[in-house]
Parts: sequence; structure tokens; C-alpha cells
Amino acid sequence: MLTYSVKPRGGVEHALAVAEALAGRGHDVCCCALAQPGEAFFRETTASVKLVEHVPAEPAFDARILAMVDAYREGLRPLLADGGFDVVHAQDCISANAALDLRDEGVIEHVVRTVHHVDEFISPSLIACQDRSILMPDLVLCVSRPWIDRLATEFGVQAQLVRNGVDPSRFRAPLDAAERAADRDALGLGDRLTVLTVGGIEPRKGSLTLLEGFAHLRAQAPDRDPLLLIVGGATLFDYRDEIGRFEARARELGVAEHLRIVGTVSPADLERHYRAADVFAFPSTKEGFGLVALEALAAGLPVVASEIDVFLTFLAHGESALLSPAGDGSALGRSLTRLARDRGLGERLVAGGRHVVDAYGWDVAAAAHEDAYGSFRGERIGVLP
Repeated sequence: MLTYSVKPRGGVEHALAVAEALAGRGHDVCCCALAQPGEAFFRETTASVKLVEHVPAEPAFDARILAMVDAYREGLRPLLADGGFDVVHAQDCISANAALDLRDEGVIEHVVRTVHHVDEFISPSLIACQDRSILMPDLVLCVSRPWIDRLATEFGVQAQLVRNGVDPSRFRAPLDAAERAADRDALGLGDRLTVLTVGGIEPRKGSLTLLEGFAHLRAQAPDRDPLLLIVGGATLFDYRDEIGRFEARARELGVAEHLRIVGTVSPADLERHYRAADVFAFPSTKEGFGLVALEALAAGLPVVASEIDVFLTFLAHGESALLSPAGDGSALGRSLTRLARDRGLGERLVAGGRHVVDAYGWDVAAAAHEDAYGSFRGERIGVLP
């Protein structure tokens, strides 16, 4: 199982969790990633691990990505050369290109690729790199039906559907009022209505829309003294311009003092943020699936999200979430205000979210991967004795 990074991103979590679930079903799985010297995966894993060390240079972004592909390919070569793996599965553009190089050399027989979403690159070399990682694998998978349709329309690629999942033992509601109080105290939240988002400040995360919605909430529910927590943000991309726009807009709206850009946190701290928050906001304009929304549901948070196609595959407006048009900060703010004023609405959404979580265990995802691998290899792959 190949992923490009050891840092906490949705695709990396997906790779680890699927690898762990497959291992739990009796398969011998090795999870591989690029890492700087001394780095490890952002969380512990029960899967076996192989890290390819690489120190990134500081040239232009596209040259840095291509250097990562080269380093990954050479690091994987000795691991894969003996033909000991039945499936070589890449979760991203970088690992897929490294594996495709080895396949084209005859080192491995095939490459499976999960396309989570398609990035909007400008550089011709990066566009070519991404296109190759979609067009050339021997089997392509997606974690949501809309991306299957998009790959068929835009690339002529027929992909298969596998599942995403969530671990409800990690992402859970507080056990009792005392645990919730302790978590809120640890984060210094007091009695403030706390809005959480996970994923950092990025254009596709709808970060500016989130600010607009939060400002609306501040104006409509001043008695709740709302606070916005922004967790995460580990990425290869340089979003300093977007962060600059975000900070300037926060000052214009008068909410800069009421938000915290937390950044990347440990797994334990991430789980604590979910347990301590009051509502989860996720106004993305593009996602492969939206794994953190599923984590929020598992943690017992009411979710407010944008009404994009991938979210509609597992979220239902008024039942498991409140959905508003992507890019509409006022509509997002109205949804947040409804939750601030209507405790019963939040409780109904949380109850609906539990039904969603029940359908998205990682073991179900592993079984879907077994089916995909088995049909590709022309054999039945199931739980091993």
C-alpha cells in the first residue's frame, strides 16, 4: 500500500486504515511512504511499514514533485523486485508514478491506483504526471461515485467503487460530562460555542466561505461568544497567499480575535478537539470524499457542510447534516446559527449521523478492496484463515 507522505492527510489516513483492516482480515500488508530522515507515520499503525527516506530540495514545485517520484521509485525498487507482493496499490499521483515506472521496467506486473480527487495543476509537467497516474494504472478505484463518473467523462477511465471508513473507537463522543469538561478545559474553550473545522486553510476547503459564515454566526449569536478552531493543514502545496487573504478578511470582518489557527496536532489532540467542539463546519468546494466529516459524525458532532456531490453520497440535509450551497457564506452562517439556537436540531442530526457511521466501518472498506483485487486478478480474495 503506497502513499506519498507520513503526515496527517485524508489519503494517508485512508491508506493506513485500509492496510490495517486488510491485515486484520489475514492479509500480509506493507504500508510504504516517503519520509524525511527520522520521520514516522503521524500515528501508530498495526500494519508493517517501509519508509523511503528523502530530503526534499527547494527548487520549483514541479521539480520537487518529480524528484519525489524519482526517490520513491528507487526506494521501492529493492522492496518490490523479488515479486513477493500480489497487489501494488498506490493512493496518490506521486506513488502511482513511481510504481508505474517500475511496472514499465518490468520490475512489477501491475499498478492499482485509488483516485481520491483530481488537482487543478497549471504546470504542464505536473498535469502530465497526474494524467499518467490516472490513465495508465491497470486498475483504478475511487472512494465516491461522483469521482467514478468524473473519471469516465473527463478521462475515459472506468473506475471501481471502494469504501472509505471511520474508526468509532478513536473518533467518539465524550464518555460523560466530566470527560467533555476536561477536554474543553485542556483546550481553554470555557463556555464558548466552538466551531471546529479540520483540513487547514486552502481554496478548495472553502476557507473564506467559512470566515463569512462564522462572522454571520458571531453577529447573530453574540451571547454564545462563538470561537472558530481550524485544525490541520499538512500539505505539499504552498498556500501562503490563501492564508494571507484569509487573515486579511478575518480582520475586515472583525473576527480575527475569535479564531485559532491550530495547525497540525497529534492524533490524541485531534480526537480531543472533536470531543470538545460543539459543531463541525466543512464548506469545501472539492473533496474526494470528506473523511473528516465522517470522523465528526462518529464523534457525535452536528455537521454543517457544503452541498457538493460527494457529500450527498453519505450526508442527507436535515437528517445527518445541514447542507448549504458551496461558496455561500451567508447560508453557512444561517445553518450555524440554527444549531446555536436549536439544541433539538443538533441532537437529531447527531442521531442521524450515528446511522451513517454504522455503514462506514473500515472492515467493510477492506472487504470492498478484496472484491476489487479479486476481480482484477481473476480469483477470490477473502478473509484468510
